Parts: sequence; structure tokens; C-alpha cells
Amino acid sequence: MSKNIQAIRGMNDILPEEAKLWSFLDAQVSRLFADYGYANIRLPLVEVTQLFNRSIGEVTDIVEREMYTFADRNGDSLTLRPEATAGIVRAAIEHNLLYDGPKKVWTGGPMFRYERPQKGRYRQFHQIDAEALGFAGPEVDAEQMVMLARLWKQLGIVDVELHINSIGDAPARAQHRVDLVKYFEAHFDELDEDARRRLHSNPLRTLDTKNPALQALVGAAPKLAHYLDESAREHFAGLQALLGAAGIAYTVNPRLVRGFDYYNRTVFEWVTTRLGSQATIAGGGRYDGLMEQLGGKAAPACGFAIGVERIVLLMQEYQFATPPRAADAYIVHAGDGTAKEAFRLAESLRDAGLAVLMHAGGGSFKAQMKRADASGARFAIIIGADELAAGEVSLKPLRESGNQLRASVQRAVQIIQRGA
Repeated sequence: MSKNIQAIRGMNDILPEEAKLWSFLDAQVSRLFADYGYANIRLPLVEVTQLFNRSIGEVTDIVEREMYTFADRNGDSLTLRPEATAGIVRAAIEHNLLYDGPKKVWTGGPMFRYERPQKGRYRQFHQIDAEALGFAGPEVDAEQMVMLARLWKQLGIVDVELHINSIGDAPARAQHRVDLVKYFEAHFDELDEDARRRLHSNPLRTLDTKNPALQALVGAAPKLAHYLDESAREHFAGLQALLGAAGIAYTVNPRLVRGFDYYNRTVFEWVTTRLGSQATIAGGGRYDGLMEQLGGKAAPACGFAIGVERIVLLMQEYQFATPPRAADAYIVHAGDGTAKEAFRLAESLRDAGLAVLMHAGGGSFKAQMKRADASGARFAIIIGADELAAGEVSLKPLRESGNQLRASVQRAVQIIQRGA
């Protein structure tokens, strides 16, 4: 016998019990982001590979080793999206979204990276991504961090910290890079394989290494903060003042960088102590040059992404329970013609705004009532031969005291709605 077909490693099924948490998170995000003026945008899963080469950077781990890239039948190089920011900026340029002023947008869905699967890190993973396009000041940077703090509060997540940093603008980073390369070259024998590989292509990433053996070396490396110009310093000071005014605690982490080349000035991460090595649950920052880099008119921008799987893991850690939505009624039917009437009745009750389950698959009256009770529904609506002949239903409370009664459909709806 052939082996059963299974899901691809690192690409997981989300079963109904866990999916309740995903649906609740989606609903919370949709409402919260709308309150802050973010409109939803939906993007393709597949983009031309060059979009990510030009935005993320050709010498990043994602582009070099992690993207799912393939040639289509026309020979064009396409890639399953590894992140959402580049696609949003591409869409903003293609559709001229900023023609009448700045825009705030958000999206969500699966992303793809070929990584070693582990808890909280998968090959198909999901992000919620928010981008503020056309906003120059630190106000929008701070607002995004505050918006996330509000989301954590709504989800009951408390073991989180905000880390921030400024990586300045291109001239400062260029000079810092020169000095950083010189520093690491002088300590070449102490570098690990990744740091040596990145030495001349992306040395900034070594500052964020998790290798314990490199911590002292990295700690003594030239600090990017010492290279910032006055404008970047003012921007970062303004951000900190706004976070302070909002009562948001934060840590300035001079070693915090992001894995994409397009960032400048503000970078930030929300981290937790509850998920081990997968500590970052949201991260982002400012990318003022990306619109122009991808062929559009220059415009500042700031955004972030939330790791959905990690948020759901936290919700499970805290034993978060989604607000229950039990069915209002379970329709039991027995006798000739009652199934057809039950089907019609179920739709009319749903038209009245009730959540209704209808028994299917036959069975005795006793078996159906057992199913009704197990369903969690508040009431059983019973249609037998007598009820059908009278144009009425029997209504039996399942979750509270009360006697079974006969009533018109309209009266039954009123009773159910009154207790909702």
C-alpha cells in the first residue's frame, strides 16, 4: 500500500481549534488598523524575482539561500513572496496610489522562505504587514509601535519588550561600513563562517549575530550611532519623545539591525521571553529610499510585519480563549415532510440573524436530541408531524432552565433573540 500523501515539510495545516485563534487575531487586527486609518490591500503571492533582488538585497540570506524561485513556461524568473513590503511598494508605484497624498495600507497572508523548520519558524509562514507610505516624520514610526502595543494589550500578551535603534541614512552607513570592514578584517581569525562570508557584502548583519563566541568582538565594533548626521539624530530623538509621551517603555539597542537592505533611520522589534530563540514577534522600520529604488517617485515610508504563527503560539502560552459563539438553535426533525420544512426554516432563521445548525443524516428523535445537546446550541427547535401540521415548532431550552413550549416561528425567534 502506498504511503499517504502528507503536507510539505515546513508547510502546516491549521486545524479548526487553532484556526479560531487565527480568525480572532484577524478580526482584532482589521478593526484596530482601521481605527488608525489603515486600508486593506491584497497582493499576489508570486512576483518577478528582480523585485526582491532590488529591494531586499542580493547579498542577504533571504535572496541568496531562502527564496523559492523558479522559471515559468516563458522562461521568466518568478519568486514566491518572502515578505510583503516590496510587493506593496510595487503596487503603490504601479497604481499611483500616492497621487493624492500619503496612504496607510495593510495586508496579510502566507510568505515563503526555505529555512530549517522549527517551532515558530516555517517554510510557509504568515505575516500581517502594515505600511505608511509618504510620511516623513517620526510621528508615524511612533504610531506604529503604539498601535502594536495596543494589539498586545487586546490579546492579553504582556511579556514583550520594544527595542529600537536608528541606522541613519546612506552616507552615515557607508562611512560606518568602511570602518566596520576594517575592524572585522583586523579580527578575521575570530570571525565565524557567516561573518567571513558577509565581510565585504553585508558586514552590518554581523552586528546582529546570535553566535555567543562573537558577542565580545561585536560589542567592541564601531557603533553606527556615532556616525549619524544631525537630521537622523533629531528624528530618533523625536521618536523617543513621542514614545515617552505615549507611556511606551522601550530599550535603545545599538546592535539592532534588520535583514533587508532597504531600511534607514528607525528600526524596531517587539520581542518576547516566552518563545525561546524565536523571540521577535513583530519588526520593521523606515525605508525612505525604496520607492525611488524600485522606479517610483521618491517618497518616505515606514512599516512593520507581525509573525502570525508566533502570536498564535503566545496566545496558546497564555491559554487565550476566543469568545465563544455557540449556535442559537439546533433544528431536530422527524417525520414525512419535516426535513424539507427544517431546511426552509433554517434559512429563514439565519435571515433573522441567528446562528443555526440543522440535523443531517437521519436518526431517531432521541439520537437527534443528543446531537443537539452536544452541539452547544442554546435551544433545540423541534419539527415533528404535529408541528408541521400546525405550522408551528417546539422550542426546548438546552442551556438554561425552562419548559419546552409550542409556538409560531415568529414567537420562537423572539424568544431566542431575547436571550441572545
